[in-house]
Amino acid sequence: MWIKICANTNLEDALLAAEAGADAVGFVFAESPRRVTAKQVSAITQHLPSALEKLGVFVDSSFEEIAQTVTECGLTGVQLHTSRDPRLVEKLSAHFGSGLTILRVIHYSQAFEEQLKAVQADAGLSGVLVDSRTATAVGGTGLCFDWNAARRGFVAAAPRLKLIAAGGLHPANVAEAIQTLEPWGVDVASGVESAPGKKDPALVRAFVSAARAAAAASMA
Repeated sequence: MWIKICANTNLEDALLAAEAGADAVGFVFAESPRRVTAKQVSAITQHLPSALEKLGVFVDSSFEEIAQTVTECGLTGVQLHTSRDPRLVEKLSAHFGSGLTILRVIHYSQAFEEQLKAVQADAGLSGVLVDSRTATAVGGTGLCFDWNAARRGFVAAAPRLKLIAAGGLHPANVAEAIQTLEPWGVDVASGVESAPGKKDPALVRAFVSAARAAAAASMA
């Protein structure tokens, strides 16, 4: 089970995620209460374990902006919420090679399975993060999508795509999400915070522990 603690704004929280056993941390370079700058992130990533994946979250950013931020911040991956460039994944993959993790975000809707089929053709894509959406936010909503309705799409796509469940997850419900969806990974931001942009150590540790236990139980 791949676990990402997203929307980090400081070194203390990023180190906490690593110490709790997360596989990856995320940094939001888009309009958000948790938005960070490349300068802030570059000062954080140099102190993190090399094995910890470091992903930047981008919304409608250009190839040039993303490439510059990845290089400046020492990121190992990107999470693309939307893009005006249909060849963005292809360009990033060609520029950075297989060393860069590239996640495409899709929002759960009645057209979920059609969306999954569409992204399968994206050469260079590492995985797909499935999130909820509101009229004003493309991510970080703190809302769950319908896991039971989404289960069929998750299970059917699993052999070909690494699917990551996000949206409204927290320590008390992540096990249910894993049992229902059988995702490759899970992603959390607001569900382990004490305030926007500030992680709660107990919640971070509880989330990672619950996710690991649920994944182990599903394998038993």
